[in-house]
Amino acid sequence: MRSIAVLSLVLGVVSASPLKRWAYSKYFDLQGHRGGRGETIENTLPSFAWGLINGVTTLEMDLGLTKDGYLIVWHDENIDPTKCKDTGAVEEGDPMYPYVGKYIANLTLSQVKTLDCGSLRLDGFPLQEVYAGTKLSTLSEMFDFVTCATDEEVLFNIETKVDGDYHNLTRSAEDFVKAIGEVYGQYNIWDRVTHQSFEWLALVLSKELYPQLRTSALFDDSTSDGGNLTTHGTGPSNWLAGLDIDTFPGDTIAERVVRAAASINADLISPSVTAGASSAVDPAEEGWIGFVNKTMVDTAHSLGLQVKPWTANRKNLFEYLFDIGVDGIITDYPHELRRLLEHKGTYPLAPVGDVGRIMGCLAKHNQYTETKGNGKGY
Repeated sequence: MRSIAVLSLVLGVVSASPLKRWAYSKYFDLQGHRGGRGETIENTLPSFAWGLINGVTTLEMDLGLTKDGYLIVWHDENIDPTKCKDTGAVEEGDPMYPYVGKYIANLTLSQVKTLDCGSLRLDGFPLQEVYAGTKLSTLSEMFDFVTCATDEEVLFNIETKVDGDYHNLTRSAEDFVKAIGEVYGQYNIWDRVTHQSFEWLALVLSKELYPQLRTSALFDDSTSDGGNLTTHGTGPSNWLAGLDIDTFPGDTIAERVVRAAASINADLISPSVTAGASSAVDPAEEGWIGFVNKTMVDTAHSLGLQVKPWTANRKNLFEYLFDIGVDGIITDYPHELRRLLEHKGTYPLAPVGDVGRIMGCLAKHNQYTETKGNGKGY
Protein backbone atom coordinates (compact mmCIF):
# COMPACT_ATOMS: atom_id res chain seq x y z
CA MET A 1 0.00 0.00 0.00
CA ARG A 2 1.32 3.45 -0.88
CA SER A 3 2.13 5.59 2.14
CA ILE A 4 -0.19 8.42 3.10
CA ALA A 5 2.70 10.89 2.94
CA VAL A 6 3.41 9.95 -0.67
CA LEU A 7 -0.28 10.11 -1.55
CA SER A 8 -0.53 13.57 -0.04
CA LEU A 9 2.17 14.76 -2.39
CA VAL A 10 0.59 13.00 -5.36
CA LEU A 11 -2.85 14.46 -4.68
CA GLY A 12 -1.49 17.89 -3.83
CA VAL A 13 -4.48 18.65 -1.58
CA VAL A 14 -4.35 21.05 1.36
CA SER A 15 -7.01 20.64 4.04
CA ALA A 16 -9.01 23.62 5.24
CA SER A 17 -9.88 24.27 8.87
CA PRO A 18 -13.06 22.58 10.10
CA LEU A 19 -16.16 24.77 10.28
CA LYS A 20 -18.18 22.35 12.42
CA ARG A 21 -21.58 23.70 11.49
CA TRP A 22 -23.34 20.33 12.01
CA ALA A 23 -26.59 22.04 13.07
CA TYR A 24 -28.57 19.20 11.53
CA SER A 25 -26.93 16.67 13.84
CA LYS A 26 -29.54 17.62 16.45
CA TYR A 27 -32.19 15.83 14.36
CA PHE A 28 -32.77 12.12 14.02
CA ASP A 29 -30.84 11.23 10.87
CA LEU A 30 -33.55 10.35 8.36
CA GLN A 31 -31.64 9.61 5.15
CA GLY A 32 -33.25 9.36 1.72
CA HIS A 33 -31.39 6.52 -0.04
CA ARG A 34 -30.36 7.82 -3.47
CA GLY A 35 -32.75 10.66 -2.67
CA GLY A 36 -35.59 8.22 -2.04
CA ARG A 37 -35.63 5.68 -4.87
CA GLY A 38 -38.84 4.04 -3.73
CA GLU A 39 -40.65 7.29 -4.47
CA THR A 40 -38.68 9.00 -7.28
CA ILE A 41 -36.14 7.93 -9.92
CA GLU A 42 -32.87 7.47 -8.07
CA ASN A 43 -29.85 9.75 -7.77
CA THR A 44 -31.39 12.58 -9.77
CA LEU A 45 -32.27 16.16 -8.93
CA PRO A 46 -35.99 15.19 -8.82
CA SER A 47 -35.24 12.52 -6.19
CA PHE A 48 -33.32 15.03 -4.09
CA ALA A 49 -36.11 17.57 -4.53
CA TRP A 50 -38.65 15.17 -3.08
CA GLY A 51 -36.25 14.20 -0.32
CA LEU A 52 -36.12 17.87 0.72
CA ILE A 53 -39.89 18.18 0.47
CA ASN A 54 -40.25 15.13 2.73
CA GLY A 55 -37.97 16.66 5.34
CA VAL A 56 -34.93 14.38 5.25
CA THR A 57 -32.02 15.19 7.50
CA THR A 58 -29.53 13.83 4.97
CA LEU A 59 -29.53 13.32 1.22
CA GLU A 60 -27.75 10.02 0.54
CA MET A 61 -26.19 9.47 -2.87
CA ASP A 62 -23.36 7.87 -4.85
CA LEU A 63 -20.60 9.11 -7.10
CA GLY A 64 -18.96 7.80 -10.23
CA LEU A 65 -15.88 9.40 -11.77
CA THR A 66 -15.79 9.82 -15.54
CA LYS A 67 -12.86 9.26 -17.86
CA ASP A 68 -12.26 13.01 -18.03
CA GLY A 69 -12.45 13.53 -14.28
CA TYR A 70 -16.01 14.65 -13.52
CA LEU A 71 -17.89 13.41 -10.47
CA ILE A 72 -21.30 12.12 -11.56
CA VAL A 73 -24.14 11.39 -9.14
CA TRP A 74 -24.81 7.75 -10.00
CA HIS A 75 -24.83 4.44 -8.14
CA ASP A 76 -23.77 1.80 -10.63
CA GLU A 77 -20.31 1.18 -12.04
CA ASN A 78 -21.88 1.08 -15.49
CA ILE A 79 -24.95 2.58 -17.17
CA ASP A 80 -27.75 0.20 -16.25
CA PRO A 81 -30.21 -0.44 -19.12
CA THR A 82 -33.09 -0.74 -16.64
CA LYS A 83 -32.49 2.84 -15.52
CA CYS A 84 -31.19 4.80 -18.52
CA LYS A 85 -31.76 5.06 -22.28
CA ASP A 86 -29.52 6.23 -25.07
CA THR A 87 -30.70 9.27 -27.03
CA GLY A 88 -27.87 9.57 -29.54
CA ALA A 89 -24.11 9.79 -29.84
CA VAL A 90 -22.10 12.90 -28.95
CA GLU A 91 -20.70 12.80 -32.46
CA GLU A 92 -21.29 10.66 -35.49
CA GLY A 93 -19.28 7.45 -35.49
CA ASP A 94 -18.44 7.55 -31.76
CA PRO A 95 -16.96 4.07 -31.13
CA MET A 96 -18.25 4.08 -27.53
CA TYR A 97 -21.86 4.43 -28.64
CA PRO A 98 -24.29 3.10 -27.46
CA TYR A 99 -23.34 4.33 -24.00
CA VAL A 100 -25.84 2.22 -22.07
CA GLY A 101 -23.96 -0.72 -20.61
CA LYS A 102 -20.60 1.07 -20.66
CA TYR A 103 -18.64 1.83 -17.50
CA ILE A 104 -18.63 5.37 -16.12
CA ALA A 105 -14.83 5.25 -15.90
CA ASN A 106 -14.67 4.79 -19.69
CA LEU A 107 -17.14 7.55 -20.60
CA THR A 108 -16.68 11.31 -20.78
CA LEU A 109 -19.04 13.83 -19.22
CA SER A 110 -20.36 14.76 -22.67
CA GLN A 111 -21.24 11.14 -23.37
CA VAL A 112 -22.93 10.68 -20.00
CA LYS A 113 -24.95 13.86 -20.51
CA THR A 114 -26.71 12.39 -23.58
CA LEU A 115 -28.44 9.72 -21.46
CA ASP A 116 -32.08 9.81 -20.44
CA CYS A 117 -32.07 8.46 -16.88
CA GLY A 118 -35.52 9.67 -15.88
CA SER A 119 -38.00 7.74 -18.03
CA LEU A 120 -37.69 4.17 -16.75
CA ARG A 121 -39.55 3.03 -13.64
CA LEU A 122 -37.83 0.12 -11.89
CA ASP A 123 -39.86 -3.07 -11.45
CA GLY A 124 -38.72 -3.30 -7.84
CA PHE A 125 -40.08 0.18 -7.11
CA PRO A 126 -43.45 0.41 -8.86
CA LEU A 127 -44.39 3.68 -7.13
CA GLN A 128 -41.38 5.61 -8.47
CA GLU A 129 -42.22 9.00 -9.93
CA VAL A 130 -40.43 9.37 -13.26
CA TYR A 131 -39.19 12.58 -14.85
CA ALA A 132 -38.84 11.79 -18.53
CA GLY A 133 -35.59 12.88 -20.14
CA THR A 134 -33.76 13.71 -16.93
CA LYS A 135 -29.97 13.78 -17.31
CA LEU A 136 -27.50 12.69 -14.66
CA SER A 137 -25.98 15.54 -12.66
CA THR A 138 -22.45 16.33 -11.63
CA LEU A 139 -21.72 16.70 -7.92
CA SER A 140 -21.38 20.46 -8.41
CA GLU A 141 -24.75 20.66 -10.17
CA MET A 142 -26.35 18.81 -7.26
CA PHE A 143 -24.88 21.25 -4.72
CA ASP A 144 -26.04 24.19 -6.84
CA PHE A 145 -29.58 22.82 -6.90
CA VAL A 146 -29.73 22.24 -3.14
CA THR A 147 -28.32 25.72 -2.48
CA CYS A 148 -31.14 27.13 -4.60
CA ALA A 149 -33.82 24.91 -3.06
CA THR A 150 -33.30 25.51 0.66
CA ASP A 151 -31.54 27.67 3.23
CA GLU A 152 -31.47 24.72 5.62
CA GLU A 153 -28.04 23.19 6.12
CA VAL A 154 -29.12 19.72 5.14
CA LEU A 155 -26.46 17.03 5.32
CA PHE A 156 -25.03 14.85 2.56
CA ASN A 157 -23.95 11.22 2.84
CA ILE A 158 -21.96 10.61 -0.34
CA GLU A 159 -20.50 7.28 -1.42
CA THR A 160 -17.49 6.96 -3.68
CA LYS A 161 -18.02 3.95 -5.95
CA VAL A 162 -14.61 2.26 -5.99
CA ASP A 163 -14.47 -1.43 -6.89
CA GLY A 164 -12.29 -3.22 -4.35
CA ASP A 165 -11.89 -6.40 -6.37
CA TYR A 166 -11.79 -5.30 -10.01
CA HIS A 167 -9.78 -2.09 -10.10
CA ASN A 168 -10.18 -1.56 -13.84
CA LEU A 169 -13.97 -1.14 -13.56
CA THR A 170 -13.84 2.17 -11.68
CA ARG A 171 -11.39 4.99 -11.12
CA SER A 172 -9.01 4.48 -8.18
CA ALA A 173 -9.50 5.46 -4.55
CA GLU A 174 -6.78 8.09 -5.00
CA ASP A 175 -8.59 9.60 -8.00
CA PHE A 176 -11.89 9.78 -6.14
CA VAL A 177 -10.39 11.28 -2.99
CA LYS A 178 -8.63 14.00 -4.96
CA ALA A 179 -11.78 14.78 -6.94
CA ILE A 180 -14.12 15.06 -3.94
CA GLY A 181 -11.60 17.24 -2.10
CA GLU A 182 -11.54 19.72 -4.95
CA VAL A 183 -15.35 20.04 -5.03
CA TYR A 184 -15.89 20.08 -1.26
CA GLY A 185 -13.21 22.75 -0.96
CA GLN A 186 -14.84 24.82 -3.70
CA TYR A 187 -18.18 24.79 -1.85
CA ASN A 188 -16.59 24.88 1.64
CA ILE A 189 -19.04 22.20 2.64
CA TRP A 190 -16.74 19.85 4.58
CA ASP A 191 -18.81 19.96 7.74
CA ARG A 192 -22.04 18.93 6.02
CA VAL A 193 -20.70 15.89 4.18
CA THR A 194 -20.01 12.32 5.26
CA HIS A 195 -17.75 10.28 2.96
CA GLN A 196 -19.03 6.72 2.86
CA SER A 197 -17.55 3.77 0.99
CA PHE A 198 -17.49 -0.01 0.91
CA GLU A 199 -13.87 0.36 -0.23
CA TRP A 200 -12.19 1.36 3.01
CA LEU A 201 -8.88 2.50 1.50
CA ALA A 202 -10.77 5.52 0.16
CA LEU A 203 -11.86 6.29 3.73
CA VAL A 204 -8.32 5.92 5.08
CA LEU A 205 -7.03 8.38 2.47
CA SER A 206 -9.95 10.73 3.00
CA LYS A 207 -9.54 10.86 6.77
CA GLU A 208 -5.80 11.47 6.51
CA LEU A 209 -6.04 14.17 3.86
CA TYR A 210 -9.25 15.83 5.05
CA PRO A 211 -9.46 15.29 8.83
CA GLN A 212 -12.51 17.57 9.01
CA LEU A 213 -14.50 15.21 6.75
CA ARG A 214 -16.54 12.55 8.53
CA THR A 215 -16.25 9.00 7.20
CA SER A 216 -18.70 6.11 7.24
CA ALA A 217 -17.61 2.49 6.81
CA LEU A 218 -20.11 0.62 4.65
CA PHE A 219 -20.23 -3.14 5.07
CA ASP A 220 -22.10 -6.24 3.87
CA ASP A 221 -21.45 -9.89 2.96
CA SER A 222 -19.87 -9.04 -0.38
CA THR A 223 -17.10 -6.94 1.20
CA SER A 224 -16.13 -9.37 3.99
CA ASP A 225 -14.21 -11.45 1.43
CA GLY A 226 -16.96 -14.03 1.17
CA GLY A 227 -17.73 -14.20 4.86
CA ASN A 228 -21.18 -14.79 6.28
CA LEU A 229 -22.52 -11.86 8.28
CA THR A 230 -23.79 -14.25 10.95
CA THR A 231 -20.43 -15.92 11.56
CA HIS A 232 -17.09 -14.65 10.26
CA GLY A 233 -14.99 -13.36 7.38
CA THR A 234 -12.55 -15.46 5.40
CA GLY A 235 -9.33 -13.49 5.66
CA PRO A 236 -8.00 -10.11 4.56
CA SER A 237 -10.45 -8.28 2.31
CA ASN A 238 -9.62 -6.16 -0.72
CA TRP A 239 -12.60 -4.02 0.20
CA LEU A 240 -11.55 -3.34 3.79
CA ALA A 241 -8.11 -1.84 3.10
CA GLY A 242 -6.61 -5.30 3.56
CA LEU A 243 -8.07 -5.82 7.04
CA ASP A 244 -9.16 -9.24 8.31
CA ILE A 245 -12.16 -8.64 10.55
CA ASP A 246 -11.54 -11.89 12.43
CA THR A 247 -8.30 -10.48 13.85
CA PHE A 248 -10.27 -7.94 15.89
CA PRO A 249 -11.58 -8.74 19.38
CA GLY A 250 -15.20 -9.62 19.98
CA ASP A 251 -17.41 -12.65 20.46
CA THR A 252 -19.58 -11.77 17.46
CA ILE A 253 -18.91 -10.53 13.96
CA ALA A 254 -21.01 -7.47 14.78
CA GLU A 255 -18.47 -6.44 17.43
CA ARG A 256 -15.45 -7.22 15.25
CA VAL A 257 -16.74 -5.21 12.29
CA VAL A 258 -17.24 -2.18 14.51
CA ARG A 259 -13.72 -2.50 15.91
CA ALA A 260 -12.33 -2.83 12.39
CA ALA A 261 -14.12 0.38 11.39
CA ALA A 262 -12.80 2.11 14.50
CA SER A 263 -9.25 1.08 13.53
CA ILE A 264 -9.44 3.24 10.39
CA ASN A 265 -10.82 6.17 12.43
CA ALA A 266 -14.27 6.00 10.86
CA ASP A 267 -16.89 8.18 12.51
CA LEU A 268 -19.77 5.89 11.61
CA ILE A 269 -20.46 2.35 10.56
CA SER A 270 -23.19 1.79 8.01
CA PRO A 271 -23.96 -1.93 7.71
CA SER A 272 -26.64 -3.89 5.93
CA VAL A 273 -29.69 -4.21 8.20
CA THR A 274 -30.34 -7.85 7.32
CA ALA A 275 -27.74 -10.61 7.13
CA GLY A 276 -27.28 -12.26 3.75
CA ALA A 277 -28.03 -15.65 5.30
CA SER A 278 -31.49 -14.48 6.37
CA SER A 279 -34.33 -16.41 4.75
CA ALA A 280 -36.85 -13.65 5.48
CA VAL A 281 -37.00 -9.90 4.90
CA ASP A 282 -39.04 -8.78 7.91
CA PRO A 283 -38.33 -9.13 11.63
CA ALA A 284 -41.87 -10.42 12.12
CA GLU A 285 -41.17 -13.39 9.84
CA GLU A 286 -39.64 -16.68 10.89
CA GLY A 287 -36.10 -17.02 9.65
CA TRP A 288 -35.24 -13.32 9.70
CA ILE A 289 -31.64 -12.67 10.79
CA GLY A 290 -30.53 -9.16 11.55
CA PHE A 291 -26.91 -8.20 11.08
CA VAL A 292 -27.40 -4.93 12.94
CA ASN A 293 -28.16 -5.72 16.56
CA LYS A 294 -27.95 -4.14 20.00
CA THR A 295 -24.49 -5.58 20.61
CA MET A 296 -23.23 -3.81 17.48
CA VAL A 297 -24.86 -0.52 18.46
CA ASP A 298 -23.60 -0.67 22.05
CA THR A 299 -20.07 -1.56 20.93
CA ALA A 300 -20.05 1.28 18.39
CA HIS A 301 -21.30 3.81 20.91
CA SER A 302 -18.68 2.70 23.45
CA LEU A 303 -16.00 3.45 20.82
CA GLY A 304 -17.52 6.80 19.80
CA LEU A 305 -19.00 5.59 16.48
CA GLN A 306 -22.56 6.09 15.30
CA VAL A 307 -24.58 3.38 13.54
CA LYS A 308 -26.73 4.21 10.50
CA PRO A 309 -27.87 1.05 8.68
CA TRP A 310 -29.14 0.57 5.13
CA THR A 311 -31.53 -0.07 3.48
CA ALA A 312 -34.56 -0.36 5.77
CA ASN A 313 -37.79 -0.37 3.77
CA ARG A 314 -40.32 -1.90 6.16
CA LYS A 315 -41.96 -0.35 9.19
CA ASN A 316 -41.18 -3.42 11.28
CA LEU A 317 -37.53 -2.84 10.42
CA PHE A 318 -37.84 0.82 11.40
CA GLU A 319 -39.32 -0.21 14.77
CA TYR A 320 -36.60 -2.80 15.33
CA LEU A 321 -33.87 -0.25 14.62
CA PHE A 322 -35.47 2.32 16.93
CA ASP A 323 -35.56 -0.28 19.71
CA ILE A 324 -31.84 -1.10 19.49
CA GLY A 325 -30.84 2.57 19.47
CA VAL A 326 -29.43 3.35 16.01
CA ASP A 327 -28.48 6.94 15.23
CA GLY A 328 -30.13 7.14 11.82
CA ILE A 329 -31.79 5.06 9.10
CA ILE A 330 -31.14 5.01 5.37
CA THR A 331 -34.35 4.20 3.49
CA ASP A 332 -35.80 4.19 -0.01
CA TYR A 333 -39.05 5.52 1.48
CA PRO A 334 -38.22 8.70 3.44
CA HIS A 335 -41.85 9.84 3.35
CA GLU A 336 -42.97 6.66 5.13
CA LEU A 337 -40.20 6.82 7.72
CA ARG A 338 -41.04 10.47 8.34
CA ARG A 339 -44.71 9.55 8.91
CA LEU A 340 -43.74 6.97 11.52
CA LEU A 341 -41.35 9.34 13.27
CA GLU A 342 -44.02 12.03 13.38
CA HIS A 343 -46.53 9.53 14.75
CA LYS A 344 -44.15 8.54 17.53
CA GLY A 345 -43.47 12.17 18.37
CA THR A 346 -40.32 11.36 20.34
CA TYR A 347 -37.64 12.21 17.78
CA PRO A 348 -36.52 15.72 16.72
CA LEU A 349 -37.09 16.06 12.97
CA ALA A 350 -35.67 18.38 10.35
CA PRO A 351 -38.06 20.91 8.76
CA VAL A 352 -39.94 19.86 5.66
CA GLY A 353 -39.07 21.76 2.50
CA ASP A 354 -40.86 24.63 0.79
CA VAL A 355 -42.59 22.87 -2.12
CA GLY A 356 -42.93 25.98 -4.29
CA ARG A 357 -39.31 27.02 -3.87
CA ILE A 358 -37.96 23.50 -4.38
CA MET A 359 -40.01 22.88 -7.51
CA GLY A 360 -39.03 26.27 -8.90
CA CYS A 361 -35.36 25.42 -8.42
CA LEU A 362 -35.90 21.97 -9.93
CA ALA A 363 -37.37 23.60 -13.04
CA LYS A 364 -34.33 25.86 -13.21
CA HIS A 365 -31.61 23.28 -12.56
CA ASN A 366 -32.82 19.90 -13.85
CA GLN A 367 -31.42 19.14 -17.30
CA TYR A 368 -33.37 17.18 -19.91
CA THR A 369 -32.45 15.40 -23.09
CA GLU A 370 -34.06 16.58 -26.33
CA THR A 371 -36.47 13.62 -26.15
CA LYS A 372 -37.77 14.58 -22.72
CA GLY A 373 -41.46 15.10 -23.49
CA ASN A 374 -42.77 17.75 -21.12
CA GLY A 375 -40.23 17.03 -18.39
CA LYS A 376 -42.83 16.56 -15.65
CA GLY A 377 -43.29 13.57 -13.42
CA TYR A 378 -45.61 10.89 -14.74
